[in-house]
Amino acid sequence: MGAPASDAPSSRLTILTVCTGNICRSPLAEVMLRSDLEPLGVRVHSAGTHALVGHGMPEPALELAAQAGVDPATASAHLARYLVEPLLDDADLVLTMAREHRSHVVKMMPNRLRRTFTVREFARLASTVSTDDARAAADAAGSSSHERFAAVLRAVNDQRGVTASSGDDDDVIDPYRRSRETYARSAAELTPALVEVERIVRAALT
Repeated sequence: MGAPASDAPSSRLTILTVCTGNICRSPLAEVMLRSDLEPLGVRVHSAGTHALVGHGMPEPALELAAQAGVDPATASAHLARYLVEPLLDDADLVLTMAREHRSHVVKMMPNRLRRTFTVREFARLASTVSTDDARAAADAAGSSSHERFAAVLRAVNDQRGVTASSGDDDDVIDPYRRSRETYARSAAELTPALVEVERIVRAALT
């Protein structure tokens, strides 16, 4: 589990992943993103709208994290926690696992609308922004990681309402208390989206 957000704004880019219980989808997204983006100085946290506070990731989720190359100790250390406003305050990007979580975030903090996406929605929109265009937008914004990423995020937001969605395709299926096959399906929906997130973040910061 990531460290709690502090009262002072961080100089590091921060991503928050959100699901319901904070034991399956959002922590898997958290540890996978952190594994790849932490070398760039990016902080990644997760939380749940109805968190099973203090619970760890189920065994199938731990197995998927290990298959993705995540340090088993990192995944095993996760403990679920509630989504609270300080976490949203601190986040440059909020990636939810389904549209219901996105709605929950925006109801909590309406001013986070343009920073909040389902993870698959973000990937769909970001796929229309080339790496070169993202890097050019970031370079024009300055040297601060927050400013650079905000510029790229504006380019992604510009695709809202332009890039078609079938609705359900923007959600990651919830595998909680379901079969290992459902866990695998959930990860198969999540993983390509995280690859796109990583591409955009790298373009903004490098």
